[in-house]
Amino acid sequence: MDTLNHTNSQLEMARNANDIGGLNTLRQAIAEGDGEVLQEAAQQFEAIFVQMMLKSMRKAQDALADQDSPFNSQQVKFYRDMHDQQLAVDLSSNGGMGLADLIVKQLGQQDPNYRPASTIRSDGNLSSINRATVEAVTQAQDTMLQSASKGSPSAYKAAMFDDQQAFVAALYPHAERAAAELGTDAKAIIAQAAVETGWGQYVIHNSQGQSSHNLFGIKASPQWTGSQAVVDTIEFNNGVPERRKAAFRQYTSLEEGLADYVNFVRSQPRYAQAVAASGDTQQYFSELQQAGYATDPDYASKVMSVYRSDTLQRFEP
Repeated sequence: MDTLNHTNSQLEMARNANDIGGLNTLRQAIAEGDGEVLQEAAQQFEAIFVQMMLKSMRKAQDALADQDSPFNSQQVKFYRDMHDQQLAVDLSSNGGMGLADLIVKQLGQQDPNYRPASTIRSDGNLSSINRATVEAVTQAQDTMLQSASKGSPSAYKAAMFDDQQAFVAALYPHAERAAAELGTDAKAIIAQAAVETGWGQYVIHNSQGQSSHNLFGIKASPQWTGSQAVVDTIEFNNGVPERRKAAFRQYTSLEEGLADYVNFVRSQPRYAQAVAASGDTQQYFSELQQAGYATDPDYASKVMSVYRSDTLQRFEP
């Protein structure tokens, strides 16, 4: 009974915000392992938090206060701050904001069904969030492309290669020649083609089932005199993917397709800075994106992610 009275006395003293001695006895009780004071300690922490909010509110009020008012003196502010401190303690002791209860659950672990937030949440893991966002956009894009393949009566997108390794092996000799002309890495060119076609799984085919060999999404402008195919594609409008119809160039072979890619990039004045930076793979694709090669706001980062992938980096011709 004496122990309970002693603990209650300590708690009552600690509830006075201006009684430093009471706070010291509370610290001593915690150090001695007294479980009865956990709730009080949590309420004190919540009181500090409430006091900080009140202090911020008072500062905003002071900025608009009449400097000549007798209620704006230093003496009034002193007693006002003391009142706010005690008010914060009283609020936390009578339910408050619920922060104290969360602290008790986290530290006391008295509820067998309670799980710490660290085991069920990943709010602080920004890379996980970014990765999930990229995967969601990619999945949505793949779904739309598959839908376009089934719904287009003329041209459509379909697989041209069995897997990623077959895709890289087939492109590499042509990419080497293209890279030599551009002054870049052959694997960088393959990475861009992989992003444009989903590793060759979404290559444009005409109505007869013949591949366009267009692996870089090069559209058929009014000046283009060769064959072309109109197909549903994905364009980004303010970062939001939209399905549209567009005409794309059609080639007779992979070699012709890659050669035209080099000519296309080198002949367009807006890509001059990209060509000048072709020796730096990261800079090359960043300049292509800045020049408007693709509407995807994450285009350059996606290409670089594929470029650094094990499939490309471990490939040996």
